[in-house]
Amino acid sequence: MDAHYLTPLFAPKAIVVFADASRPDAAVSSHAATLLQALKAQRFNGTLQFVSTQTSGTLADLMEIKADLAIIALPPAEVPAAIELAARMACQAVMVLSNGVDSDLAAEWHKQARREGIYLLGPNCQGYQRPSLGLNASTLGPLAEPGPLALISQSGPLTASMLDWAARNAVSFSSVVSLGPYASVGLAEALDFLANDPQTQSILIYMEGIWDARRFMSTLRSAANAKPVIVLKAGRHSAGQAAARTHSSAMVGDDEVFDAALRRAGAVRVKSFDEMFSAAKCLASRFRPVGKRLAIITNGGGPGVLAADRIHDIDLALGHLSSDAAAALKAALPPTASLVDLVNLSEDATPAHFKAALESTNRDSSIDGLLVIYSPKAGTSPLAFAQAVASCKPGMSKPLLTCWMGDDSVADARVALNDANIPTYRTPESAVGAFGYLSSFYQNQQLLQQTPPPLSTLAKPDIEGARLVIECVLAERRKVLTEMESKSLLSAFHIPVTETIVARSAHEAMMIATQLGFPVALKIDSPDISHKSDVQGVALNITNGAGVRDAYNDMIERVKRLSPNARINGVTVQQMARARTGREIYIGVVTDDAFGPVIAFGAGGTMIELINDRAMELPPLNQYLAHRLIERSRVAGTLGEWRGLQAVDLDAVERVLLRVSEMVCELPQLREMDINPLIIDEDGAIAVDARIVIDSGPHVIGGRAGAYSHLPILPYPARFEQVWPLRDGGEYTVRPIHTEDAQMLQELVQSLSSESRYFRFVSSMTELPPTMLAKLTLIDYDREMALVAVYKERQAQENGEIVERERIIGVSRYITNPDQTSCEFSLVVADAFSGKGLGSRLMESIMEVARERGLTEIIGLVLTNNDGMLRLMRGLGFTIKPYPDDPDFRLVTHTL
Repeated sequence: MDAHYLTPLFAPKAIVVFADASRPDAAVSSHAATLLQALKAQRFNGTLQFVSTQTSGTLADLMEIKADLAIIALPPAEVPAAIELAARMACQAVMVLSNGVDSDLAAEWHKQARREGIYLLGPNCQGYQRPSLGLNASTLGPLAEPGPLALISQSGPLTASMLDWAARNAVSFSSVVSLGPYASVGLAEALDFLANDPQTQSILIYMEGIWDARRFMSTLRSAANAKPVIVLKAGRHSAGQAAARTHSSAMVGDDEVFDAALRRAGAVRVKSFDEMFSAAKCLASRFRPVGKRLAIITNGGGPGVLAADRIHDIDLALGHLSSDAAAALKAALPPTASLVDLVNLSEDATPAHFKAALESTNRDSSIDGLLVIYSPKAGTSPLAFAQAVASCKPGMSKPLLTCWMGDDSVADARVALNDANIPTYRTPESAVGAFGYLSSFYQNQQLLQQTPPPLSTLAKPDIEGARLVIECVLAERRKVLTEMESKSLLSAFHIPVTETIVARSAHEAMMIATQLGFPVALKIDSPDISHKSDVQGVALNITNGAGVRDAYNDMIERVKRLSPNARINGVTVQQMARARTGREIYIGVVTDDAFGPVIAFGAGGTMIELINDRAMELPPLNQYLAHRLIERSRVAGTLGEWRGLQAVDLDAVERVLLRVSEMVCELPQLREMDINPLIIDEDGAIAVDARIVIDSGPHVIGGRAGAYSHLPILPYPARFEQVWPLRDGGEYTVRPIHTEDAQMLQELVQSLSSESRYFRFVSSMTELPPTMLAKLTLIDYDREMALVAVYKERQAQENGEIVERERIIGVSRYITNPDQTSCEFSLVVADAFSGKGLGSRLMESIMEVARERGLTEIIGLVLTNNDGMLRLMRGLGFTIKPYPDDPDFRLVTHTL
């Protein structure tokens, strides 16, 4: 069970090929001929058998062949029979090489493959390559050289071009997978395999769209938590989006939303395949910066200035030596050197000067990364300078990038740097861009670690009251809420709003305005008018009663003339907000075709479309995510002390964002929301106007029903937290795991006896490797769950003080199997707490979660000599059977 479920497809030991290059069908014979040539061009590590459906003998003869994978390059009419024959050969996977297969025919093949219990790659794909296996099961061209990069692409022609480019630039691959439209094994499945592939260190993705945002985000987050993932997506603009939608038939969605999704998943986005391989080369260096400050060490001022300009362009910061470090380094450099901005060693620099500068900047805590730029000088050896830099690599604790200017004269130097695993680039701008990818990777990894619950720690909102408002609006067959209804929803979630009262006559409006205090604003109140300003239904800064009367009458007359069929409830009256000292911002919600609801933040007011300042983030939010969302907006620069104004209350803005996140999570009918303007100043925030659009059902992501099915990232499932008593006194808490549990989980594993560790991991390891620890603590709650038992124990400190400390004393876990109906479990309990009912409680709790998720069976493997676990399984009603693939294990199953 440890092998990935797609191992028979991507790492087969035996392959059978259904193809006949001599067939009259030109398209099929071309595919078959190219495939057969590719397969025979090198020696596959496993067994390879070729079957011609016209000459290979009887059905009985064919059924004697046994294989893991069947590759089919036949006319469409013959594919179903080949799939059936592959199933009889005990194949667990099938790949169909074809093009031009429509969605209906593809769906029939997918249904047949599921019925036969086979994983199907294709149709409309050009196959895959696994260089380390000597396997070129593709029509993509010659087999790539084996290496650490994996490539997944939704375009066959582009994949072939990238392979050609990579061969000329000495880029090598662990895997290359070409996917096409209407794929069964698609992007998410291939990504999941490569995330678990030990030969793959980094994953490159070219994509045009997605079919299931929940599945995509789940897999991408898991993969990016294990290794760098770099994404090149077509369709950044409207024309490209239309072309991508036509080509791949996938959902494309808004490009800004896709950016937000990639950030939240911990991946890095690039804009060209040159940038893709550049980012991969840089991330392969294994250095991870903790900031944006890049120091430039150069012997030429011009290239250094170009690099500094590029740093500013992509929102990085030029790293400066501290005054003490600069003074110490200055004494070791030529007199012509300058350390004011750049570390400019001057034309008189020697390799020793480069080395001294590198060592000094590496020690300086005010610098996050280093870029060394060398400009060739007459009478010097570029190779000697490169060797000096390479000699510093073992002692480097920060990312190191290089740029050796020139071409033929520095070729040997570039080879030396590459051999030392130091990323080197031909231009200063590309080197700075590569550091930008490193910085983005670190920042996005921080976002990946965030797993907020659906509700914040603020006062509980009136969710039922908000739902009643929505139900009343939908009962009237409306989707757009009035301003009063919109503000009622905001108030239910404790978002401050201006006091607003509906007046149904001019006289009533005057009385309300007098009570509220001048100046006031009047706005038309109609369930049929979405944008009040379009019908001149807004009047601001009215300072007296006569003005209110006249504005009311004029507004009613204008709106009836401009929108004669609109129902008019009256006019709302509200006091003007703190506009003179406050800033106007916008907080909104949009629903993306692919990713569902997204929270937006930016500059607000009447010029919102012109300013076009909109940062976006996927819900749910916590304070960290809210703060980062604000930082990404352009208006953030005006929220501090600005032009004589005091700094705004940022905590108040973050609280509103958290409240909006709660609304998105708990109100799946919410489709659009505009809080504009939200006035903020040093005293807080208040919503002046709001527009909300709803619909009767949730925008379900990936076709899944259930709680939060409208969200692409499931919130932290706090509802599963429970407190239970121990048999001999005391209590413990069972709750879902989160990323902050990593150290406690490591301590649990380290505290286990060697026997307990072996029973759980079938390994003699004494602690979890970092990658495994990350994978076990940052989980996607959609496809897996881990419950930890947390016990608070009292410990004495060195000063005699007694403190409470939490420790994990047990973990139960399940991972959903590819059939999406069953799951595989694991369980471990600290030795000191064995026999206290903890194992039973953890198993019952994890089974209850699996049952709620709609799974129907839970299974596991238990070592034959693990008597304690087998007794527990019998006590819980599990069926215990021999495991046919390994006599050392027992297969335990339970219907949920």
